[in-house]
Amino acid sequence: MTNDFALCPECGSKKIQFVQNKKWTCPDCGFDLYCNVAAAVGLIICSPAGDVLFETRAKEPRKGFLALPGGFCNPDEPAEDAARRECMEEIGMPVQEIKYVASFPNTYPYKNFVYKTCDLFFEAKISQEEAAGLLQKLKADQKEVSGVGFYKVSSQEDIDNLPLAFDSAKKALAAWLGYRHCPT
Repeated sequence: MTNDFALCPECGSKKIQFVQNKKWTCPDCGFDLYCNVAAAVGLIICSPAGDVLFETRAKEPRKGFLALPGGFCNPDEPAEDAARRECMEEIGMPVQEIKYVASFPNTYPYKNFVYKTCDLFFEAKISQEEAAGLLQKLKADQKEVSGVGFYKVSSQEDIDNLPLAFDSAKKALAAWLGYRHCPT
């Protein structure tokens, strides 16, 4: 999968090239278009028992794999607001207090195009009472999410055994375990 254009959008030249894995350039007119890193967010929603809420992806890339609630930041949107918005859009869950955990690079192939992202992860705590009835209350966006569930995440082995969609989430969960924000 490559990020290729057949024609320069400025002059129509067929000589446009993707160079240095970061920009398109046209030798005929000097056009440059940078393929900047996109910002994305993920929420580690955890219960006091150490269970983490995961979505099952309903679309590509990595359809059928587990992901943390989240998605891309909109233009001019702070990452914290994006995390709250995405959680509400994807599973109908409002979250208020979130705490930054870590960020990791990611590669997101979509419709024959490779996006490079910087994924920022946050933690949101819920009470044991909230966790007990949460799955029945969630309203998943069926275009994005085919299911939701809690999984135990108390060790690196637990993380390694999860069918995670993205390596950045695996790294974020490992960093989160190191912080031990949620009691286990």
